[in-house]
Amino acid sequence: MANRDVEHLLDMLYEMIDGAKSVPLSSDRCMIDRDQALDLLDEIKAGLPSELKRAQELIQAKDDYVASAKREVGRMMQRAENDVKSKVSDSEVLVAARERGHEIVQRAEERSNEMYRVVNEYTEDALRRTEEAIQAALDEVKQSRVRFRAASAARRQKDREELSRNAKNLDKNPDESL
Repeated sequence: MANRDVEHLLDMLYEMIDGAKSVPLSSDRCMIDRDQALDLLDEIKAGLPSELKRAQELIQAKDDYVASAKREVGRMMQRAENDVKSKVSDSEVLVAARERGHEIVQRAEERSNEMYRVVNEYTEDALRRTEEAIQAALDEVKQSRVRFRAASAARRQKDREELSRNAKNLDKNPDESL
């Protein structure tokens, strides 16, 4: 599942909540299809491992690139040293080759550090956004559960009161019930 799929599912959940009908006599509470919301959360939850896998793949690609760059620098340094030894042992040429080798190593390390920084920023941002989206969805589900329990308890209390009134009316007028 791609990053866009998880974002799309989160958008769908947001739209479901945003477009839900208000609970009577309440402006900040709404009714949503619990099964549909839970299905969306399940799909989001299932998509997270692929997001994490993608981040791990990016880190591995970065590590492979750094290792390859270091090997290439090592080969280049070895070639430079061999060329210098075989052609001239002049100190100026040797100094220039060493400087060139150090420059190559420095550039490779700078590229490696930059790639590492970019990959870490991307991964951290992707994980942060995913965590925030899931937390928001979870908070909304928790709030919906609290509202549902409160509404259910209120309805149950109302039904008990009505049964109690009916029982009292029967006790007062036993002939009317027959």
